[in-house]
Amino acid sequence: MQRAIAKRQPKLRLDDEVRFIATWLQHPLKVGAVSPSGKALARAVAAEVDPAIPGMVVELGPGTGPVTEALVERGIAPERLILVEYDPEFCVLLRKRFPGAKVIQGDAYSLGKTLAGVSTQPLAAVVSCLPLMTRPLFTRLRLLKTALKMLRSGGPFVQFTYAMTAPIPSRRYRMSSSPRIWMNIPPARVWVYRAD
Repeated sequence: MQRAIAKRQPKLRLDDEVRFIATWLQHPLKVGAVSPSGKALARAVAAEVDPAIPGMVVELGPGTGPVTEALVERGIAPERLILVEYDPEFCVLLRKRFPGAKVIQGDAYSLGKTLAGVSTQPLAAVVSCLPLMTRPLFTRLRLLKTALKMLRSGGPFVQFTYAMTAPIPSRRYRMSSSPRIWMNIPPARVWVYRAD
């Protein structure tokens, strides 16, 4: 039985690669990557979310779900996940893979409107897989400010980037970064922002 599962997993990963490449070719600035996040990067992102902190965890731009899977492995129940995805085909896939999660097809850059009425309690964390570096700085800052207002005090806004610099340069908020994650194509870094 385990051999059959092991044989199916690479096929699913190959399917994800094909989906990502096709979507990237159609909308390169919206997808921002030609392949899903690797396991090492997904785990590094998920490690920044504390499962003991109560509240929902919002993931922005989950794509085919590698970071979502890492969050579940980290101990975040699917019922605590709100997945905001722009692409309708990825939404269908996410609903199949994570039936307990709430999947919202919407614009993560208009986070306040997209999540209106969805969660009235402060969020435990916001995890972003968005290609922020393709957006103007004011759009990135607006997203960060909106997300931080929705979080519990000290809750993290987690973002990864392939760039060498911070995706959102800010002196107003506390920020930290991981070492470069070389076991990802391309190599990436995880950034964490907090309001206090």
